Amino acid sequence: MPNIANDPTRKSWINVPENSDFPIQNIPFGVFITKEDVITIGTRIGNSAIDMGALQQLGYFEGIDLTDDMFMQDTLNDFISDGKKTWRLVRNRLVEIFDSENSKLRDNKKHKDVVIFDVKDIEMLLPVQIGDYTDFYSSKEHATNVGKMFRDPENALLPNWLHIPVGYHGRSSTIVPSGVSVRRPNGQTLPADAKEPVFGPSKLVDFELETAFITTDANLMGEPIPVDQAEEYIFGMVLFNDWSARDIQKWEYVPLGPFLAKNFASSISPWIVTMDALEAFRVTGPEQSPTPLPYLQQSGENAFDINLQVAIKPENSEETVVSNSNFKYMYWSMSQQLAHHTINGCRINSGDMMGSGTISGSTPDSFGSMLELTWGGKNPIILSDGSERKFINDNDTVIIRGYCQNDEIRIGFGECASKLLPAIEIK
Repeated sequence: MPNIANDPTRKSWINVPENSDFPIQNIPFGVFITKEDVITIGTRIGNSAIDMGALQQLGYFEGIDLTDDMFMQDTLNDFISDGKKTWRLVRNRLVEIFDSENSKLRDNKKHKDVVIFDVKDIEMLLPVQIGDYTDFYSSKEHATNVGKMFRDPENALLPNWLHIPVGYHGRSSTIVPSGVSVRRPNGQTLPADAKEPVFGPSKLVDFELETAFITTDANLMGEPIPVDQAEEYIFGMVLFNDWSARDIQKWEYVPLGPFLAKNFASSISPWIVTMDALEAFRVTGPEQSPTPLPYLQQSGENAFDINLQVAIKPENSEETVVSNSNFKYMYWSMSQQLAHHTINGCRINSGDMMGSGTISGSTPDSFGSMLELTWGGKNPIILSDGSERKFINDNDTVIIRGYCQNDEIRIGFGECASKLLPAIEIK
């Protein structure tokens, strides 16, 4: 089935500001609530949010095999379960509806009044019910930096790292959409030179610059997903801040890895950008040496050129950009991650989320965490207001942005922004 939505020459009758992340070629999917407290599935063009539930009720998806309430739900899970053919049919229909030459909705004021909203007048919600969440550790530069800080610099990567996409199972219960504040966690830490742990608020809260992908129902229990078929089961991508408490993590992670240091909060951007929309931005990933085992081997362009940026905004002050990175640096691809995740027969369901792991480049300004940017706090960052940051302070907002751009089109993700609130006092 042709992917007609990506035509870079197509224009919309909805105004799209210059350098918008959301031209008509994007058509991301999300869930929002209107001023009238109506929850609906929708998409976005420019600064306009589009109520797909209203479009369906008005008959604009006629001819596409959809359940009667497909877009009048509070999550995208059922739509994602319908698979790639349905995703493409709906996305193609949406670009036809909003094409500058199509007058059907454009000239129907009554319909437009119930379909189109200014994004300032809606509240974005979590787009999927996330049943399971896995976080990978797939940036060679990030893993090397952490290894240098905490282990032998000459053997920074652990022996398994170049052979498997390392990951861990996280918690989905504390994943929140952009705009929802998170709290500094309490927990146990082991101060320097101390023999016994202490309890209290984490002093080393960090962001982790990541992306994440959302899956459809992919396999039956016991059946692996071949690496060359894995992308068929990936609906799309979001920006992802996997908040971390480094001091809690250091004390707890041996021998079973991240636990309370990671599961207190994770933030995602609310619009899911489909893999179809990203097709023009494929690139070849880093060379993999040694050659992976056969079930992980792939050739061609399996990485994506996604520019990523992180800014820190103190309360009542301007933001400061602290990192500029790119998703194409990732050593292990999304297809390899999904193939490895299922090689043992692990079942993958609609709405499952897979985090990329912290995305770092080879230069200090492209590192994806404060742990690396300040080298464990040894080299504080000076913000535009003159204040210092070794890690994230209370009432700081961390903002992650991401977009793809070539000579013809820009496709973006918007923002993933969350404020860090003070810890709850526990006596």
